Amino acid sequence: MRPDLFEAPDYYNLDDLLTEEHKLIRDAARAWVKRDVSPIIEQAAQDAKFPKSIIPGLAEIGAFGPYIPEQYGGAGLDQISYGLIMQEIERGDSGVRSTASVQSSLVMYPIWKYGSEEQRNKFLPKLASGEFMGSFGLTEPDHGSNPSGMVTNFKDMGDHYLLNGAKLWISNSPFCDVAVVWAKNEEGCIHGLIVERGMEGFSTPETHNKWSLRASATGELIFQDVKVPKENLLPNKSGLGAPLGCLDSARYGIAWGAIGAAMDCYDTALRYAKERIQFGKPIAAFQLQQKKLAEMITEITKAQLLALRLGQLKNEDRATSAQISMAKRNNVDMAIKIAREARQILGGMGITGEYSIMRHMMNLESVITYEGTHDIHLLITGLDITGENAFK
Repeated sequence: MRPDLFEAPDYYNLDDLLTEEHKLIRDAARAWVKRDVSPIIEQAAQDAKFPKSIIPGLAEIGAFGPYIPEQYGGAGLDQISYGLIMQEIERGDSGVRSTASVQSSLVMYPIWKYGSEEQRNKFLPKLASGEFMGSFGLTEPDHGSNPSGMVTNFKDMGDHYLLNGAKLWISNSPFCDVAVVWAKNEEGCIHGLIVERGMEGFSTPETHNKWSLRASATGELIFQDVKVPKENLLPNKSGLGAPLGCLDSARYGIAWGAIGAAMDCYDTALRYAKERIQFGKPIAAFQLQQKKLAEMITEITKAQLLALRLGQLKNEDRATSAQISMAKRNNVDMAIKIAREARQILGGMGITGEYSIMRHMMNLESVITYEGTHDIHLLITGLDITGENAFK
């Protein structure tokens, strides 16, 4: 792996719109990625292993629940800070950002928003410090884009709940200490339950042979007559809107994170184009390469503006689910197209592990699908602007 010489593009001087705190938080995350992620991530991806050694570092830079109040172990930061941290982590690797996103938006967020005070005090500080790692169980083998069709269920047994079912494509599942699991009660209403490692009948087999997110641990959550204590039910929200609220937070983080992957591909391609000599001059001097690079920086700049405005709306609690969908879809689509163009600029070198581009490209094939597919987000926007539901 080549030295990490990354320089972030800021074509529209967007740093001028950030506070000093925002820039300090971002720069700390950027420095950590350069020091602790970049030197090991290519080998981790080649070995298809999540580097658990980075978990304390993720906690130190505030990547676990940065917007969670300090009384529960979080950093109490705003939504733009959260986005900037996700941007920097995904600049390093989408799989590492996935680990942080799941911990923050899909595990800590529902416990904070929907949980009891006892649940918050029991779980959030340990999740914020990385002592506990969490996973989120919504997607099932037969129910991805239609989570309302889930079959995982629980029954009231008097002094506990009995949970049965299975979840698939679950980040962090192989090593999670807790899982926030969504299941239907006997009336068919969806609730969240906190399932803890060690509960009898709860297993988390790992998914192997992935070509994408290879440095992230993915697996299943399997429940066979798992006895879940009644105090582990999230009491303050039920129905499909509860897990979808978590997904809004995660999708927001992805909208920022994808910019990081795109910036890394652009920076790598620009640096290479200036150094690679063909026909007696740098390939950056050829029109077609300049076209690619000019389009890349244009799309990155547009995505940065979209994310920053969305962050402002999030801070004001005015961001809608449809607005978040638009940003997730646009920014991931932008990033994957830039990764493909950047790979072409590098020619054959673009497929090697000496550069990050091919790893980003493979990772983004997952990012464009999870947390709502590219097409589903398109239909969410369509529903929002027309009032017509194309899902049914």
